[in-house]
Amino acid sequence: MTDTPPPQVWPTLRARDARALIRFLVDAFGFEETVVYGEGDRVDHAELAWPPGGGVMLGSASEGDSTGVTGPGSFSAYVVTDEADALCARARAAGAEITSDPHDTDYGSRDFAARDPEGNRWSFGSYPGAPRGK
Repeated sequence: MTDTPPPQVWPTLRARDARALIRFLVDAFGFEETVVYGEGDRVDHAELAWPPGGGVMLGSASEGDSTGVTGPGSFSAYVVTDEADALCARARAAGAEITSDPHDTDYGSRDFAARDPEGNRWSFGSYPGAPRGK
């Protein structure tokens, strides 16, 4: 049996109102706030864990940002969940714009898609990716 290594790839995004986006991602999608660094409304660095594994990093957008991170509203991600229908209902109740209702794909996944208040696109589904080779 092989242990899966801890996440080493972290999708990153910037937000106009990072603290509000953090609250939304926790409330609507179920991410868990791990760390948030910054003062007042500014977020210098935040990490949100996805309970089954992985997570995202984010921070406040700033003038002249040269980190190479995409600007507010230009992020998209696919997040694996076994509970697409329940998560979609939770996201809708929290005010997420559902852009694609839960549906079955031709490759056996149960998916839906949503947009957060910053305009970022989130796809959720049961497809975990192809198994790793040795």
